Amino acid sequence: MSLHCLLRGTIRLERKHVATRFFLQRALSGAEVINALRPFYFAVHPDFFGQYPRERQVNENSLKRLNGYLENLQKPGSRSVQPIKLTFYVRETKDSSDPQQALLTSATGFRSVSFALHTKDVLSTVKNVLKSCSLPVEHMKGLQALAKASQSSAEASIPFYRPIKWDKSYYTFTGFRDPEEEELQQATRVEPTLNMWLQKNEAEATKKHNDSLPRRKELKRLKEKLCLKFDLADIRWQRSWGVAHRCAQLQSLNRLSMQNPEAMLNLQGMNASGDVMLGTTDVHHQWTKLFEQLSSIRVLHQQTQWLKERISLLLGGVEVIHTERLGPAEPITELYSSLCTFHNNLISQRLCLHPRSLEGLSLILEKGRSSPRLHEMGQYVISTNCDPARLQAFLQSHASIARERTQHQKLLQAEEDAVIELCLHSLSLQNLSKEPSVTCSQMILCCKRLLDQRSPLMLGLHICVSHFYSLMQDGDLCIPWDWKS
Repeated sequence: MSLHCLLRGTIRLERKHVATRFFLQRALSGAEVINALRPFYFAVHPDFFGQYPRERQVNENSLKRLNGYLENLQKPGSRSVQPIKLTFYVRETKDSSDPQQALLTSATGFRSVSFALHTKDVLSTVKNVLKSCSLPVEHMKGLQALAKASQSSAEASIPFYRPIKWDKSYYTFTGFRDPEEEELQQATRVEPTLNMWLQKNEAEATKKHNDSLPRRKELKRLKEKLCLKFDLADIRWQRSWGVAHRCAQLQSLNRLSMQNPEAMLNLQGMNASGDVMLGTTDVHHQWTKLFEQLSSIRVLHQQTQWLKERISLLLGGVEVIHTERLGPAEPITELYSSLCTFHNNLISQRLCLHPRSLEGLSLILEKGRSSPRLHEMGQYVISTNCDPARLQAFLQSHASIARERTQHQKLLQAEEDAVIELCLHSLSLQNLSKEPSVTCSQMILCCKRLLDQRSPLMLGLHICVSHFYSLMQDGDLCIPWDWKS
């Protein structure tokens, strides 16, 4: 066999492999993914958990992470995606494929499901999600046939690839009828005006808030006691749990301090708002284990700070940060690992950045391989494995835009703080807050419209600006930022 023939055969095999992977990754996209995951969405949709704020928040966060995972799989040239572990609260549905589901469902009508995703294409990801939640997959047969046909077409393709136009007539979804679809449509079909919502829920919100006052008082007492006892700067919660749930957590922490005071000694001097994260499962065992490890965690925290300083010196003074508004809370061990990878990547190639050329700017690290980008709030978002030469060029070319966005965000934040304070006094609200997913611009617009309307129904209420209407168990009222007047 001639060398020319051998090379031609090798190239053909490589094209076949690339095309196959391309078609498998793109076999489901956009509307196809939504249709394939319809049983899943109707089982976990946050709108169905309005009376369970903790479960709703968990599902919202997990859905965001799942969507990001699917988007990464669909990116051109994507070879691998970092594994993720997800938790969902799944409502009991009639279409469950698991005969034991009733045994796992709580009295509230839903169950907790946790699973890990480490898949290489969208099709297998969707199947994995459905099966992990004990939901039907029969409606995906048409999609699987399409994927196989696409793969066969890829294997027979000629050396160049044209953009694919999906023809939905090639497959249909059969055998699936979700009984909850009409329920969701009824819940979201007509959005009430703000006054309509307040008129309907103001009295019940006031009653629930008054009923929660003893629990709020007890929560304040426990928090002050524990902060004083262990010299804590603050105790806060990552999720928007109810007052009763928060009280139960602090009572558990208080009991642990009396039953195992030796383990709690390590907690003194630590800041609960930044350095120590306590989960809510297997409380005493897990908390005691964490407290016993705090001395080593302190050392790891010091090494993490040192790595941030070294990276800042290498990158012209840019500050490495992590904010919960831009991503989920990250354990110190994972952050340290990301910083090590990024630092080692930087020192492998000498960069030519002025020592203070990027002072005042900030950088957020993300795992995996992705193109560097600039967040709308002004932060650089950089992959831990980003090529140093490409990173330097991106940092320098986007520095002026980053400064403009950072300054604009500071002005927006100041305006948001001022307009919230004005709303509290002008509308006589007890409290006004927002969910992390609501931007400064959205909050400012919402508050200005509230000031223009000045509804007497808001007197003395606890308002949380969100993306939907909801009455919380402690009397807080969630309203969408873009409410209708």
